[in-house]
Amino acid sequence: MTERLRRKRNIFVSSCEPLLSIGPRSGIAPAMPYEPPPELAAMTLEQIAGLAAARKLPPVDQWDPQASSDSLMQIKADGRWFHNGGEIKRPAMVRAFASLLRRDADGQHWLVTPHEKQSIAVDDAAFIAVDVVRQGDALIFRLGTDEDFVAGPDHPLIARGTTELPAIYLAVRHGTQARLNRSTWLQLVDLAGADLSVTSQGARFSLVPG
Repeated sequence: MTERLRRKRNIFVSSCEPLLSIGPRSGIAPAMPYEPPPELAAMTLEQIAGLAAARKLPPVDQWDPQASSDSLMQIKADGRWFHNGGEIKRPAMVRAFASLLRRDADGQHWLVTPHEKQSIAVDDAAFIAVDVVRQGDALIFRLGTDEDFVAGPDHPLIARGTTELPAIYLAVRHGTQARLNRSTWLQLVDLAGADLSVTSQGARFSLVPG
């Protein structure tokens, strides 16, 4: 790769640093101080819905840029983000990039802005689910990005792998998914019925790969 192209990729990353505060033209909210949300078990469904509404994610599904390139970025199977071989350790930066993710029908992940989309290598899933609680008929998952999702018709659980080594995924947004880490998977098994299935928002999901 030429030095000129490498500089272009670094400029793309640097431009996203202030939480992608590109301004009104982009539809992305300005950078704000980040405070982690309360523990998942301490929150009500109303509080979780309020946090989701307040975040105001960019309208990635409405953008269709024609320019495309390689971001030189990778999401490891354990959820860590890397750029050009170096780990991105700032949580706010990871959250900013995660808000721009889209996965196409061929399984390719992209970082999408109004003017360009850049491919990103994803080893397994774009997100990791790190906690789950049940509130009534709702199963609420927290991701490593401190986002909360309620499993159901809009965010189904998907069982893959084998009966010996199952892998459970949660549909997140724009085609992306979150893989449940081991502790979250064990929590979910404890919440499952004798047939190893769970219900959430009226939908039933088997934890046994088909």
